[in-house]
Parts: sequence; C-alpha cells; structure tokens
Amino acid sequence: MTAWQRLRFDPRTRFAVLTVPGALFVILFLLLPLVSIIVFSFWRTERYELIPDWNLDNYTTVLGDWVYMKFLVRSFVMASAVSLVCLVYAWPCAYLIAKYGGRYRLVLVLLTAAPFLTGILLRVAAMQQILGPIGLINMALTSFGFAPIEVFMYTNVASAIGLVYLWIPFMLLAIYLSLLNFNFELLEVAKVCGAQPWRAFLEVTWPLNWMGTAIGIVLVFIPTFAASVTPRFLGGPNGAMFGNRLEHQFGATGTWALGSAMGVVMFATSLLVIALVWRTVNLRRVGFTGVGS
Repeated sequence: MTAWQRLRFDPRTRFAVLTVPGALFVILFLLLPLVSIIVFSFWRTERYELIPDWNLDNYTTVLGDWVYMKFLVRSFVMASAVSLVCLVYAWPCAYLIAKYGGRYRLVLVLLTAAPFLTGILLRVAAMQQILGPIGLINMALTSFGFAPIEVFMYTNVASAIGLVYLWIPFMLLAIYLSLLNFNFELLEVAKVCGAQPWRAFLEVTWPLNWMGTAIGIVLVFIPTFAASVTPRFLGGPNGAMFGNRLEHQFGATGTWALGSAMGVVMFATSLLVIALVWRTVNLRRVGFTGVGS
C-alpha cells in the first residue's frame, strides 16, 4: 500500500478532512469577529475612526449610564415576556401535534413554520397591516362603531405581539422534537396510580421534556433580546430596545467602540441566561446517561 493510500484510509485523515472546513468557518466568521468586537470595545472612537487607546470608558458608559441600562433592562424584560408567552402557547400545540397528529404531524409542524417562507421585513409589514391604526383589527372595530385601539401599534405591546409571532415556531419545534421521544403510556400509568391530568403533566410530562423546553426558551430569548427590526417598525420611538441603540452606534453616530462595548454586554448577558437555563437541566432525568460506560 502506497503512502497516499495509507493517508487516504487513515481515520485521523478522514476526521481532519471532515472537521477542518467547519472549524475554519467558525474561526473566520465567528471567533475572529467576536475577538475584534471585544478588542474594539476597549478603544475609543473619534471622528468616525477607531483609535487604539485602551480604556474602560465604553463599559463605564454602558453600565453606568441609566440611558443605556434602561434599554438593556427593557430588552431583557421583553425577551422574558415573549419567551413566557411562547412557552404557554407552544406547549399545548406541540403536545396535541405529537400525541394526536398521527401521520399528519410533520405537515402540522411545517405549517407552523409557514411564515418563514417570507423575509422578516415582509412579516413585520404584515403585522403592521393587522395592528396599525388602519389595520384589520381597528377597521373591524370602527365598522361596528367602536373606537380604534391605539395600544396595538407603536407600543411595546405591539412589539411583543410581533416578536411572539416571529419566534414561536422555534419554541414549538423544540418542544415537539422533545415530545417525539416521550412515552405517552407513562401518563396512563400515572392515571392508574390516581394522578390527576394536571399532576401527571407537572410530575411526568414536564420534567421528562424539560430539555426541549429549555432549548426553546433559549432559541426565543436570544433573538428577542437582540431584536431591532421589529421594535423599530412596531414599537415606534417609545418602543426602542437595546438592539436599536446598538445599531445606532454602528450607523448614524459612528461610535463603533461604544457599540462594540454594547455588543459585548449583550453577548455576556445572553451567555448568562444560557448558563442559568442549562443549570436547570437534569441530564439523567431527561434520559441522557452519557456515552459508553
């Protein structure tokens, strides 16, 4: 066997061939940009130019100025509220599809993701046509003699409705995939043992499928926390969030150093949320026992 053939059939060579392209992609398009953002956050911006003057002024501004902290807290509260609403709505839908969907389960799940066939701007514009001052809801109300509801547009409520509409398929899909491997006969056993339906859910269904629920929470919380397009179009001037202020630093004002510091704070907050959610996951309880023995 030649050296080329030995190299070709070597398991380590195959492993390298399969992993190196993905590793290079992660390094070039994820790690390097992230490292550059961290480095820039310690510099300063002057006349739209980054100056390598190492300091903590940007973090002092972001974490010490209530103007920025207000947007950070607002984004955190919004992300938490949207995640909770998605959780409450997606659980029964995913449960019904997984248990009673039969051969139509895949079709039903795909239908929940139908909005993703269009771009996010088109979906947000569609929400404007529904929630706007002359949208479908207010047009229906005025046609019956009622006053239009102003809370439906250019408010935090409108932003929350739009964000729930955008990200709820992620929550539903994560819970549904978890329920696919769930043995629903356990509920019958709990029923035979005298457990009421709500108790069987809380003590059997919910804990054994918490992994999918936790993943769904993360998948909804992170994009909502960083949202900028939806609050801009649905929230109006008073509904701006942290993502809008961050976008402003890289756009109109050109203060890239401050924007980088805001990005690092947002990233650190997201990692903290992921860590807190992960600590609630009991791998053995959800059926993960590790690889090998």
